Amino acid sequence: MTSSSELENAALQAAKFERVREAHKTEVAEDYVELIDDLINVNGEARVVELAERMGVSHATVNKIVGRLQREGLVVSRPYRSIFLTDEGREMAVEARRRHEIVVKFLKAAGVSPETAEIDAEGIEHHVSDETLDCLSALTGKIEI
Repeated sequence: MTSSSELENAALQAAKFERVREAHKTEVAEDYVELIDDLINVNGEARVVELAERMGVSHATVNKIVGRLQREGLVVSRPYRSIFLTDEGREMAVEARRRHEIVVKFLKAAGVSPETAEIDAEGIEHHVSDETLDCLSALTGKIEI
């Protein structure tokens, strides 16, 4: 952080903003593939109607996002059928869940209530670096929860 009369190096500042933009690009995809994976594991399938209900969005929004996920090679779907994850989508879901669990565990260890930890982790998990995640994981491994 610099004083109000100084600006930090432009390249460094640009790199920070680029990292945030990249996190925003993958945030929605990660949330959807994680939920699709959860639905498949519990119900044997993931359907647009359930995704819309659980994400709190319209069917049209889900259809648009599922179309994007198909183009990105993360899901396979046909009209009026279930949605399935590709191997790449499953890998993304596993990684998103791992990141979420690390952040939740750390927040709870810091004294945050379980409900708030779950809510806050939804945002943090997408924006925290692998280096920071490793440190959070190491710290929580040293703390009894």
